[in-house]
Amino acid sequence: MEHEKIERINELARKKKSTGLTEEETAEHEELRAQYRREFRANMEDVLSRVRVQQADGSYLPLVKKKPN
Repeated sequence: MEHEKIERINELARKKKSTGLTEEETAEHEELRAQYRREFRANMEDVLSRVRVQQADGSYLPLVKKKPN
């Protein structure tokens, strides 16, 4: 995510705490935060897909995503 968008998220968060946001600003803030979360999650999944765990026998296996209960 571009630095300008992150700055805009922070700017809107500060404004929300001090004076409140208009409906348009609230929608913009929510969309920017959702985009940030999507990109963060995709990046984290990419990083974790490259992680390998050493087993007792010395071999390496990739992490396996747990299934929800």
